[in-house]
Amino acid sequence: MSVLNDIFVQLEAAGEAAVVQEIRDGRTISASGRELLEMVDRTRAFIAAKKLAKGERCALLAHNSIRWIAMDLAIMAEGLIVVPLYARQAASELVSMMKDCSPSLVCCGDSALRDGITQNWAEAPPQVLFDDVFGPSGHDNVTASRAGAPAPHNLSVPVTIIYTSGTSGDAKGVVLNAGNIAHMLGCTSTWLPENKNGQDRVFHYLPFCFAGSWIMLLTSLLLRNLLIVNTDLSKLPSDMRSAAPDYFLNVPALLERMRKAVDEQLWKAGGVALSIYSHAKGAWFRKHEKRGSMMDSVWLNLARRMVFPTIRKKMIGPNLQALICGSAPLNVETQLYFMMLGITVLQVYGLTETAAICTMDDPHHVEAGRVGPAIKGIEMKLGENEEIVVRGPNIFPGYWNRPAETAKALQDGWFRTGDQGEVDAAGNWRIIGRIKNLIILGSGHNISPEPIEDELLKRIAGAQQVVLAGNGRGYLSAIVTGDVKPEAVQSALDMVNVDLPHYKHVRAFHISLEAFSIENGLLTANGKLKRDLIADRMKIEIETMYRVKQAS
Repeated sequence: MSVLNDIFVQLEAAGEAAVVQEIRDGRTISASGRELLEMVDRTRAFIAAKKLAKGERCALLAHNSIRWIAMDLAIMAEGLIVVPLYARQAASELVSMMKDCSPSLVCCGDSALRDGITQNWAEAPPQVLFDDVFGPSGHDNVTASRAGAPAPHNLSVPVTIIYTSGTSGDAKGVVLNAGNIAHMLGCTSTWLPENKNGQDRVFHYLPFCFAGSWIMLLTSLLLRNLLIVNTDLSKLPSDMRSAAPDYFLNVPALLERMRKAVDEQLWKAGGVALSIYSHAKGAWFRKHEKRGSMMDSVWLNLARRMVFPTIRKKMIGPNLQALICGSAPLNVETQLYFMMLGITVLQVYGLTETAAICTMDDPHHVEAGRVGPAIKGIEMKLGENEEIVVRGPNIFPGYWNRPAETAKALQDGWFRTGDQGEVDAAGNWRIIGRIKNLIILGSGHNISPEPIEDELLKRIAGAQQVVLAGNGRGYLSAIVTGDVKPEAVQSALDMVNVDLPHYKHVRAFHISLEAFSIENGLLTANGKLKRDLIADRMKIEIETMYRVKQAS
């Protein structure tokens, strides 16, 4: 595809300048534009020797690294369809995806990942390790003759198959073609203001196998930004500070943790800084509720001079222009919190089926709680039940080998997102919830659980997740995970219920010490709740919760 050739041209132009860095085991490994191209050439020569036909699938199973990037670019350049897989996912689930798309080759980052496949799939296709391509020393001293321009791609030719999270049912393979990717990179590469001081630094920790993360990777290469890759989540805060990025792609859960960490650290430190911070935070939110006072301005001015700059520097370094947030709706209070600190949070909204993005915040006009206007060249509107439907050159052509599922998702040229939304007069969108997550009470009331869950989670100290139940019941109940006290949950319910209509009141709860996680199978690969499975796994607890409440 032409955009891949454009990336190669930019890497060639970068020469000896670093375009990617990975932080691994306490040291930083860099690859210049020239070095990354040499790695791509070596990989292309290795793949070409396998004599695979254009359009065959090649699975890519590895953690983020410079090698992953070289593999991805090389597979596409050879005219193969890359199938990126999540390295933390259960081997049995990975095998199910590969059986669905029938790859001719599986490229594994290490032997443990390869062994997980072979142990669960006796008839697995050939597997190669990254070391087989690059050698144990990594990308150092890699030499290969230039492989030439990438294989040309017609806009309709499939480039990748990315498997969806599978919150209900098996994961589906989303086919994205060259036209989808070209249109998306045309939008993302012109989205952010040009850095007048030179190369932007982009910090990255989200797995490249996710559509939004992959689009950010390709955009960074196309713009010759410096992409700094975290490889150890336990070192994320320190790596983030040392990277001193201009931009940082993240998800709402991380921003929530960052916010709570600041509160906890200041609470432990105490003193004047805590007093100023606490008063200023209250003042800031009162201001946005249009009930501020003159003293509120005093506290905010003090904090802007004495407290907020220190928080920004310790949190993310001195260069940050914006945090970029996607994957799920961001709580309005969290976005306002970062705005209070002087940190811009730009939201994007989209799905894998839309090549990751449908809307992007205008960097010059951010409205907290909304995800921006539709990107150039696409149409968005509301369908039945306030469902967002989209059409345009970013929309996928279909699911791999699933014509019935494709026909259900694509109707009259419009993609049914399954998300509920609203749009203001300026074309700025807000995401309300998921259609399939709607809880329908016995009374017939339809309730989107996400807003209520978010409000409860904010108010319950130590809570990891809140999930509402109530389909076919007389009222809502809540499952709360984490080490929390019953009185704290009840207090939160009392506070939230008072502002809700009677049919949205949450009247019972159950506490589970074990949080929902990827490891116990109750979160998807990108951290979304598997609601149907949670309801099934906790069927006894839910039944008991309603029986006890009715008996009381």
